Formats: sequence, structure tokens, C-alpha cells
Amino acid sequence: MFKLLIINPGSTSTKIGVFEDENPIFEETIRHASEKIAEFETIASQYEFRKELVLKSVLEHGVKLSDLSAIVARGGLVKPIQSGIYEVNDALFFDLSIGVQGQHASNLGGLIAKKIADELGIKAYIADPVVVDEMDEIARITGVPELKRASIFHALNQKAVARLVAKNIGKKYEDCNFIVIHLGGGVSVGAHKKGKVVDVNNALLGDGPFSPERAGTVPSGPLINLCYSGFAKKDIEKKFYGKSGMAAYLGTSNCLEVTKRIEEGDEFAAFIYEAMAYNIAKEIGAMATVLSGEIDRIIITGGIAYDGRIVKMLTDRIGFIGKVELVPGEEEIKALVERGLQYLRGEIEIKHYV
Repeated sequence: MFKLLIINPGSTSTKIGVFEDENPIFEETIRHASEKIAEFETIASQYEFRKELVLKSVLEHGVKLSDLSAIVARGGLVKPIQSGIYEVNDALFFDLSIGVQGQHASNLGGLIAKKIADELGIKAYIADPVVVDEMDEIARITGVPELKRASIFHALNQKAVARLVAKNIGKKYEDCNFIVIHLGGGVSVGAHKKGKVVDVNNALLGDGPFSPERAGTVPSGPLINLCYSGFAKKDIEKKFYGKSGMAAYLGTSNCLEVTKRIEEGDEFAAFIYEAMAYNIAKEIGAMATVLSGEIDRIIITGGIAYDGRIVKMLTDRIGFIGKVELVPGEEEIKALVERGLQYLRGEIEIKHYV
């Protein structure tokens, strides 16, 4: 029997849980005031603050730290790596600290886990981080040799729901072809071919459909003009990651607020919401060509997948491509538990980060 501490940081929250094998002892979302987060100069500098809150919560729930077998955390923007579970070694800790591919709250998971694990004399791990890279080489090519497409997406949840759906239809994930769509603050659409995500949009600061708060693919000419119109690089980055997409048009990235406005007769909000669905559907169609039309399921997941309005708009456009499976929400905590137990039980091998 194994007892695992699970850590999944977000921008203004830290989701944690302690599990005895697959059974939850407790799960909690620790909220962080935006004003408090703003006090830290960098994301990495938050980890001591968040670590203390994690430890406080664990102890308040009556869990003895000495009983923990291991800590498994959400991974961050490190170097491109294969899917799997990785021990947080010194190299991984360093790259999470500096943010090799950018600053994101997910970088904090491994940092917090490593510090707590070292104090307890146990191991810390990350699993299926956002930089899982299984892309076919042909998928990286753009029309500009200096610019290559990158694999940054909701790998943890996409892989988890893909394994779940494969099990439900009586097949192995490695024998299936799926298109998986994660609908959240960012939107990622992945082509899963026989256990590997061979093509996917960069959902962080890259390409694909626009989302509630990210720009996605935009016309290059106007983008060039915008970059030379007096904006600093950091301001352009903030604009495209966090202040673009639906938020730029409607002043909010909250889909519940937008759907309420639509129900109250806001035609412009309805138009932009449909435009977002239209863009997502186009990306799904593109991924269907990657899989040559051989698709076991199209899987819609993520928080926005609870909204029947956008699900209907998508299925109306993509239903002809293949059977649609709805797995709303995110399975990240369960996925981290699953990966940790798979390794501790000897079902999968540890991957080594260098």
C-alpha cells in the first residue's frame, strides 16, 4: 500500500490531495489572493510560500508526513521530453526554477515536491508535463525555417482521458487513434496516434484556435505591424497570453459569465463564442487529416466541456468526422496518482531528465 501526496499548482490556486493507493484521504484547492501572488517577482519565488501552505493543509487533515511514500506533482515548462514519470533530480529542479521554456505556475509543482520530499527522505516526481513532445518531425515544419512548431499542451489531462476512453471501449491506448480537445483558459487539440501525440497546437503562447484568454494563430502581417507599433516584448507576450481571445473581445475569460450574457440576449457575445467554437472545430478537422481519417473517438474534455452550448456547436461541425466522447472537467489529480502508482508498482519505468 502506497500513500501519495499530489500537488497541482495553478496561477492563483494549488490543488493538493493525499491518496492511499487510488483512494483519496482528502483533496483540497488552496486559493491564493491575486494581491499576494503579485508580491513575488517571479513564479519560481513563490514555491516556499506555497510549500508551507501545502504542509499546513496536510497536517490539518491529520496525515502524518512520515507516512508518505512519495510526492507526485504536475510538471512545468522544462525541455521537451517523452511522456512518462520523472524523478525531480537536480537538473530538473534547476530547469523548473529558471523556466527553460517560459514562466508558468506548473513549474512550481516539481519545486514544491522536491523540497518537501528532501526533508522527508523520500522521492519527488513529475508526470506528463505540458512539454511532452512526441510530434512527428513533419509536424514541426513551418514556412519559415527559423520558426518550428512546438509541443506545449495539456498533456497530463489529454493522456489521462485518452487512456480512460481506450479502456472504456475495450482497447489499449497504444492501439487507438484519438483527437483530444482540452477546453480551458487555453485550448489544445491533439492527434493521438497509437499512444503518441504526433501533432498538437502550442496552447501556451503559440498556434491553434483562439481560446478564452489566448490568441492562437493570427495573420503574420498584422502581427509584425503590431510588434513594431510601440509595444515592448513583454507587453506583447502579456497581450497574447492572458489578454487575448474571448477576453479581448468581451472583457472576460469567464465562460459562465459569457453564457449568462448570451442567455440575456447579448448577440455580440454569442457571435464571439461561436467564433471560438468555429476555430476549435477547424483545428479538429486539421487533426483528422493528420490521422488520415482513421479515428476511434473524438474526445472533448476540460472545464468548458461542461457547457452544453459549446459542445453542441462543436459536435454540429465535427460529428461527421467520428464518434464524439465527452469527458468534462480535468483528471489531472487522478492522472498523477495513476502515474505514481504505475511506477511504484513496477508497471512502468522511471524516465531520467538530463
